[in-house]
Amino acid sequence: MQRIALRANPRAQRYILRVPADGGPPVLTVPRGGSLATARDFAQRQRGWLAGRLGERPEAVPFVEGGVIPLRGAAHRIVAAGGLRGLVRRETQAETQAEAGAIGHLLVPGAAEHIARKLTDWLKREARRDLETAVARHAAALGRRPSGLTLRDTRSRWGSCTADGRLSFSWRLVLAPPSILDYVAAHEVAHLAEMNHGPRFWAHCRRLAPHTEEARDWLKREGGRLHLYG
Repeated sequence: MQRIALRANPRAQRYILRVPADGGPPVLTVPRGGSLATARDFAQRQRGWLAGRLGERPEAVPFVEGGVIPLRGAAHRIVAAGGLRGLVRRETQAETQAEAGAIGHLLVPGAAEHIARKLTDWLKREARRDLETAVARHAAALGRRPSGLTLRDTRSRWGSCTADGRLSFSWRLVLAPPSILDYVAAHEVAHLAEMNHGPRFWAHCRRLAPHTEEARDWLKREGGRLHLYG
């Protein structure tokens, strides 16, 4: 049977089985007072439903020659550029006749077995550049200054802000449309003024990013798919 992750939730009223869009294992929420035996029985009874949902879920897209991935929301095909040295280079449609479904190419130098590592490193550098720019702009508008910025690859959140003002973001935001990265940057910068999600926090966030609601909806609807790449 498919591996299922168990998650205890004392506030849950019933057993709930869901299939994350990010390619992670199915998650079975166990309510207060629940037992492993009951959870196992519930999962067994949901086998047909689970198989159907897993079959509908998009497959992971590895960073390999020929793969198509989003960069700032636009599709790009991964191309092995050959050679031993050099940096990843992006070609737009104006520079190359990209095939249907991909508006550009990501040319990755070196041997095929190193494509995933080189492309991941390059995407992280691009993400840092975009996030540093967005954070600086929003912090200046708010009159605050973060103490640092780090990149991670977390599934549970797109960004965070510590009490001492250190911001952390998922590097995968560089795969999303620029407005999404901009919103997450604004969201975490707003925490420099309000370490909560109260009305004043949301007022700061919406002032910095007027597209807050649209971005939040996009992340709920499409965000999980960003974890399918690489």
